[in-house]
Amino acid sequence: MLGFCSPLRIWLAVESVDFRKGIDGLCAIVRERFGKNPLDGGVFVFLNKNKESIRLLFYDSQGFWLCQKRLSSGKFRNWPSFGIDNHQVLSVMEAELSVLLRGGAIRNLKLHPVFRQINGV
Repeated sequence: MLGFCSPLRIWLAVESVDFRKGIDGLCAIVRERFGKNPLDGGVFVFLNKNKESIRLLFYDSQGFWLCQKRLSSGKFRNWPSFGIDNHQVLSVMEAELSVLLRGGAIRNLKLHPVFRQINGV
């Protein structure tokens, strides 16, 4: 998997997306459905209708990256079916994305809290 700098915002589309869309089409989904700006440096993760492929879209300050993983066999069966408050997008941590990319489930995943620097200490 690609190594990303932490902390990283990762947004997961809970509904499948038409993979005939390229970078511009996925950016439109990010803006219109998610209410997010694809230029803000977050990673946006999409699943295709057949649950056999995942795409990651992110902007690195020079241009967009569009990465795809297509399974040799099987499906991504543990993809979340709804976001927080039934929104179409779900915020996940890098470790959760890694679990999903390996076919695992994040529903009951237990992770240590993320360290955050306290100002003035």
